[in-house]
Amino acid sequence: MKTSPLILLPLVVLSIAGVAAKKVEPAKSVQGVYTQIVTDMDGKPAPLSAYAGKVAMIVNTASRCGFTPQYEGLQALQAKYRDKGFVVLGFPSNDFMWQEPGSNSEIKLFCQKNYKVDFPLFNKDHVKGSEKQALYKYLTEGPQAEFHGEIGWNFEKFLIGRDGRIVGRYKSGIAPDDGKLTGAIEAELGKAG
Repeated sequence: MKTSPLILLPLVVLSIAGVAAKKVEPAKSVQGVYTQIVTDMDGKPAPLSAYAGKVAMIVNTASRCGFTPQYEGLQALQAKYRDKGFVVLGFPSNDFMWQEPGSNSEIKLFCQKNYKVDFPLFNKDHVKGSEKQALYKYLTEGPQAEFHGEIGWNFEKFLIGRDGRIVGRYKSGIAPDDGKLTGAIEAELGKAG
């Protein structure tokens, strides 16, 4: 029995329509802090877009500071919230009383040995003044004026929402386990990504 081409035509049209009806997920747009490119501890470019869609805490660090024990609390935050989409991003700096004199490899070893740090650490660089790295220029002088102002000391923290916008800034004296900070992290993690 021969099948007429006119009978097959509706089947072809239906199958093409089925392909066209498939939902295509839009690509996530990278915004805010996540547009920045920093340098990793090996001297290679590290686009922060790798963390887009996560809640992040950006913190300037030092190994010989009264706040250095905050590494332990930062690592605890990383461990507690990692599976929920949170990451700590550490940026060593020697800008405050020369409290981070080590090389990148020395800093990394110090953090792993003393605090079991496994969150990302980046190239030691300036976080204040005329030589501050582009990320910190964005954080302290960028489009969100409510967060403007120079970094005051080591271990100042910026909380970044999933969309790359700054949602909080916390001075060095605010410990990683402070309820104000953990509450803000949990609120951001509760928002849709």
